[in-house]
Amino acid sequence: MRAFLQSLDDTLPGTFEITREGIVHDMVSPNGHHELTRLHLRKRLEKVMPDELLAHTGTPDVEDEPENILRHPDVIVIAWADLGVEGSADPRTVFAAIEIVSRSNPENDWVGKVRDYPLMGIPVYAVFDPRTGTGAVFTDIHPTPDGPRYATRKDFVYGEDVTIADWTISTEGLPLYG
Repeated sequence: MRAFLQSLDDTLPGTFEITREGIVHDMVSPNGHHELTRLHLRKRLEKVMPDELLAHTGTPDVEDEPENILRHPDVIVIAWADLGVEGSADPRTVFAAIEIVSRSNPENDWVGKVRDYPLMGIPVYAVFDPRTGTGAVFTDIHPTPDGPRYATRKDFVYGEDVTIADWTISTEGLPLYG
């Protein structure tokens, strides 16, 4: 599937991800509120994280080849040293993945990635939902008959402080979709 996605490079709009169920295509580019939330989160995290870590908002994707999963989180917390690789980042080097829920495909963030990120070994997954001004942080991967899953979910409301891995940031003033 990865080769197929590479063949589509720059020919179709939107983003592509690979899951066990197939290819996820989000045709709508993130809007201003989505991008603004992503930038706020990056800046707030980088103020409280050690210098050797980065709240990264660009490429590369995060790929687990054995699981055949390729995802593109809105923000990943990763060490600078683990970012300078060719191709996709190893999900086991990611401290946290953060998603801002899109209007066009919220199930991808609330269902698909809650399933895929523990399979990939990403220890913390934070979801920010500008549709509702709420979110959740998923942690504590544990084995289940259906594969690894997050055991703990901590919900929050915009305006509260939220802890992502070892770092606590404010959600005050994050934009909502109109």
